[in-house]
Amino acid sequence: MNLARKTMNAPALAAVYEHAWRPTLFYLASGRTTGDDRRDAVDTLRLGGEQKVLDLACGPGNFTRHLSEHLTGDGYVTGLDYSEPMLAKAAADNSGPRVGYVRGDARTLPFADGTFDAVCCFGALYLIPDPLTATREMIRVLAPGGRIAITTSYRDNNLFGRATTAAASLSGLRLFDRDTFPALFAEEGLTEITQRVHRFMQYIDATKT
Repeated sequence: MNLARKTMNAPALAAVYEHAWRPTLFYLASGRTTGDDRRDAVDTLRLGGEQKVLDLACGPGNFTRHLSEHLTGDGYVTGLDYSEPMLAKAAADNSGPRVGYVRGDARTLPFADGTFDAVCCFGALYLIPDPLTATREMIRVLAPGGRIAITTSYRDNNLFGRATTAAASLSGLRLFDRDTFPALFAEEGLTEITQRVHRFMQYIDATKT
């Protein structure tokens, strides 16, 4: 396990992730606050009503519970993560009537095809082994007409971008270019593909037809 993944599985990080670690690092990387990202998540996933939602690599549930608050009736958000300390923190701090947490591997999701009306992964694909396989799994479990949204790392295709990629790889982080995920979404038949870049982060959403 590389340094980045070891860090994400550490109990000490789980304790500070939601209120200190994530807000600080994501603001430096994107210029956006956690509030900005939460509002964007609700809008791009088009949440409302009795949807079934999957929050992949949910960490301590800092987005999972927020998403659930925009659902009604039998609407439900499942947060999935591999880290036991993160899931323990999620259950302790971010439980709710429309939230549940599951431990699992993003590369082999334990759900049937078309289970969810919306699927998201915010700030984790650059840590997951074989992130493209994980993304295809997200698409597999998404129902026709459903929405997918991801936030992940970004690098320019220039000397600075290549140097940044080399530096990040030493800790196990991946930086993705502009085309990787839009091309994968198109290859999988998704439509309404939208991509926005903010500094070192890219935000991509689409619809499964």
